[in-house]
Amino acid sequence: MQALKAWAASNQQSDLDALCSQYAEQSQSGITRQLAGPTGERNSYAILPREHVLCLADDENDLLIQLAAVLAVGSSAVWPETDISKPLRARLPKDVQARIKLIPDWAKDEVTFDAVLHHGDSDQLRAICQQIAQRSGAIVGVNGLSHGETNVPLERLVIERALSVNTAAAGGNASLMTIG
Repeated sequence: MQALKAWAASNQQSDLDALCSQYAEQSQSGITRQLAGPTGERNSYAILPREHVLCLADDENDLLIQLAAVLAVGSSAVWPETDISKPLRARLPKDVQARIKLIPDWAKDEVTFDAVLHHGDSDQLRAICQQIAQRSGAIVGVNGLSHGETNVPLERLVIERALSVNTAAAGGNASLMTIG
């Protein structure tokens, strides 16, 4: 994220620079909290980034907005290889390029992603949703945004994980449960 922010500042893209700061402040990704529980139980709650986010946009500005959101939560971006995305990726810092995967056809089943960000009109969004629904595997959420919209729902780019470990069955020593 810092590499994209620095690149934006050095390329006179003050809006992107400010957006990187805003998303970094808003992101809750990577937070782990220990929760109260009864004696003999350890509970934790974590917010983790989705691994790969498919970013669909028809212009460079929208791709950069999506990239800032994806990097803010710690995910990697999946970009369709287009006349816009390929040269844009080449201009970005190497650290940022490493977090972007260019693919020739996102609709193929072997392309993996956990969420979709789309900037465009409602007709495009409807067609994308239909293509996503026809894919095999897990259900993937699609977030539609208007051209230039920066209100990306960061909470849709993360997963919540709650873990409860009962150590009481082993006399409070969870390592005893692995003896076999």
